[in-house]
Amino acid sequence: MAKAKTVIVEQTGSPIGRPQDQRATLVGLGLNKCGRRRELEDTPAVRGMIEKVAHLVRVIDA
Repeated sequence: MAKAKTVIVEQTGSPIGRPQDQRATLVGLGLNKCGRRRELEDTPAVRGMIEKVAHLVRVIDA
């Protein structure tokens, strides 16, 4: 069985003062504080969420 590709995302910016949809996207990615990291499955949906909040997150391992 092949291992699913993953991507590690780290939150670098604060959601304070951001639109509600961007805050919800961060929560959907499992992030809520600066410096938090999550390993997520590399799917088109996750990539779209990362792109939406690209100014608040950093991709560590693509």
